[in-house]
Amino acid sequence: MILALDVGNSQIFGGIIEETPQGPKILFRFRKTSKGGSSSDEYGLFLRQVLRENGFDAEKITRIAIATVVPDVMHSLKGACQKYFDETPFVLQAGVKTGLKVRYKNPVEVGADRIANSIGAVARYPGKNLVIIDLGTATTFCAVTKDKDYLGGSILAGLKISMEALESKTAKLPSVEIVAPENALGKTTIESIQMGLYYGHLGSMREIVARIAKEAFDGEKPFVIGTGGFSRLFERDRIFDVEIPDLVLFGLYEALKMNPDA
Repeated sequence: MILALDVGNSQIFGGIIEETPQGPKILFRFRKTSKGGSSSDEYGLFLRQVLRENGFDAEKITRIAIATVVPDVMHSLKGACQKYFDETPFVLQAGVKTGLKVRYKNPVEVGADRIANSIGAVARYPGKNLVIIDLGTATTFCAVTKDKDYLGGSILAGLKISMEALESKTAKLPSVEIVAPENALGKTTIESIQMGLYYGHLGSMREIVARIAKEAFDGEKPFVIGTGGFSRLFERDRIFDVEIPDLVLFGLYEALKMNPDA
C-alpha cells in the first residue's frame, strides 16, 4: 500500500492507495490541519494512529509520496516517515520525472500540488486539452495540452480566504457558512455574503476558463476537471466535465510510478 500526502497551506490531505488490476484504488482518505512547528514525532504518531483507528496496518505501507507547498514542514515530515514507517519518502519536486513539459518561465515556481494534479489529469484523460481547477485555500487553474505541455494558469483567493478577508477587514460583516445558494439576491447580510462568494467565484471560473480556451487552445473548449475541497459545491452548475476530489493523490501515485528509485 502507498501513503500519499498533499501538504497544503491549510490542511494535510492524505490517502492510502492500493494497486489493483483495474488501476490505483484509494482505500481511505483523511485530513489534518497543517501548521508550522509540528515535530516529526507529532506527525508520525498522528499518521500511525489515523491508520490504526481506521483498520489499516502501518507495517503494510511500502512507499510514501509527498507533495507540499509548505517547505517548513518537510524536515519534520521526512523524519516522521523514516522513524515511524522506516521509509524515505518520495517528494514531488524539481528534478524528478513528471511526464510533463513545463512551459513556465521558471518551472521551479510551479507548486507541487499543481504538478501532481496535472500528472493525475493526464493519466486519467490522455490526448485531451485540459484545464484543472483546484478549489482549496487558493483556487488554481492549470492548462495542459494534449501533448502534455504544462502551459501555466491562474491563481485567485479561495472561497474561505475571501470570506475571512471580508470578516477581518470590515467592521460589521460576519463569518458565514460557505454554501451553494439558490438565488443571487440576498435578503440578509449573511445571504448577501454567501451569494457574493459563490456567484463571484463561479463567474471567475467561467471567465478564466473561457480566456484560457481562447489563448491556449485556439478557442476549442478544453476538458475541465474540478478538484479540491470546495469543488463539489459547484456540481449543479456543470462548470466541470468531471469532478475528482482525489486528483492530487492519483497524481502522486503516477509520479511515484515514474520515479521508482527516487
